[in-house]
Amino acid sequence: MNLGRIPAKTASLDSGREALVDVPNDRRISYGELDDRVRRLANALRDDLALQKGDRVAILSKNCIQYMEVFYGVARCGLIALPLNWRLSEEELLRLLEDGAPEVIVVSAEYRDLAERLRGRIQIREWLVFADDPMDDYERLIAAASPEEPESAFTVTGDDPALILYTGGTTGLSKGALHTHHSLYMGMINQTVAERIVPTDVYMLTGQMFHIPVALAMNYMAHGCPVVLINFDAKLALEVIQRERVSAFLGITTMINWMMAVDGFDDYDLSSLRNFQYGGGPMPRSVVAAAMKAFPCTLIQGYGQTEGMTMTFLSQEDHDNALAGSHPERLSSCGRPGFVTEVQVVNADGQQVPRDGQTPGEIIVRSEANMVGYWRRPELTADTLRDGWLWTGDIAVWDGDGYIFIVDRAKDMIISGGENIYSTQVEAAIHNHPAVLESAVFGIPDDTWGEAVKAVVVLKPGEVATAEDIIHVASQHLASYQKPKSVDFVAALPKAPTGKILKRALRDPYWQGEGSKV
Repeated sequence: MNLGRIPAKTASLDSGREALVDVPNDRRISYGELDDRVRRLANALRDDLALQKGDRVAILSKNCIQYMEVFYGVARCGLIALPLNWRLSEEELLRLLEDGAPEVIVVSAEYRDLAERLRGRIQIREWLVFADDPMDDYERLIAAASPEEPESAFTVTGDDPALILYTGGTTGLSKGALHTHHSLYMGMINQTVAERIVPTDVYMLTGQMFHIPVALAMNYMAHGCPVVLINFDAKLALEVIQRERVSAFLGITTMINWMMAVDGFDDYDLSSLRNFQYGGGPMPRSVVAAAMKAFPCTLIQGYGQTEGMTMTFLSQEDHDNALAGSHPERLSSCGRPGFVTEVQVVNADGQQVPRDGQTPGEIIVRSEANMVGYWRRPELTADTLRDGWLWTGDIAVWDGDGYIFIVDRAKDMIISGGENIYSTQVEAAIHNHPAVLESAVFGIPDDTWGEAVKAVVVLKPGEVATAEDIIHVASQHLASYQKPKSVDFVAALPKAPTGKILKRALRDPYWQGEGSKV
């Protein structure tokens, strides 16, 4: 098994079939052209740059054809892709590069200046810049390389690592989920069954390739489908669906809301849509119901993590039945286990909790789609992967029919606009303000973002600060999506006898009447 050979199959059957439509850069490429460039890139990396099996290749770019070429080229010859989140701060990117220790980094021209600053602070053997110019480093490397199938491609097995995806954010909390060719492939099977993919589909990738949804796009390509790449804008997404006859995409609450709010939404021809999947955080029932009425297609929800890809699904029929009045509460559920996945809800001892819809436990997952571990984090890996089960840190209840309802996040993670935000990161940033004594950060419902970051702050005696002051200081240490959207000031935070801050006492009032926090 070699995921880098995904373009080869369709190229051998129909070399002229469209593979990628790069909307931001107004480029299109066929499977035959893509496979040729992937072979050349793989040969250049192993032969010209003398990389060894298992070496890492980082990439810093927004969605584009070259990004997908790097994924396939790296996998083709037994290397490991290390995509970087361009939204992170320079300091955080530096930490990821130090942890991942890539031999090569591929950078789009847009981030040339940032790359130069990073280059002055870390030793990486090769820096390749691409800019759709035949004279740039990347293009010259590909043009000079052999077009033959790389010898190294025949040594790649399913157990070989293919991808490191970093989760978390600042202050050293980032951790790299390591996936193999096999684990990614099994996750693709889960998606194939849930999305009911057919070769005539046209998939639109709305998320960024440094997240796990890139594997969803690769899955459609494994079926010979064209994939349309965009950097999300609501009006653009509707235009692209209409122009490219898109049949499937993955959206999050923010995207769906913005798309439905576009002026003249009803005038767009969306008849090509067959199905779309939503996930990445909370989707209020009202938004789900509105989307089901607005879009002329079926919907599924997927619950997953970087560590395990998509684990459970709320099916197309579940949505239709709920809207028709049969089990409407299931629109607050993340569904049931996927095709290749086993899920349980257990207590601290690993024993299943009753399926009564009331008794909470932690979601654990057994699946060949799970990561093999965290990159260079053996202790954290041992704590997360136990006896073949991935402990997700998400707390849920489940009912007699096996539907899972997430009720809390054991690690107080916030999902806003599809981005994972850890409250401890935000709290650490807030505490850079000299007037702050204590703080508690949690997510509250937001119709646009799913969740918004809320901070409750206790000031030191005699100190004065405004909400704007706190947000300003915090924003200097966080990505823009991580900073608090609102701040309240209190005299004291609720605490347990042990001194632990009771975040749930602060958070619960905001979620009353919202259904399950999923």
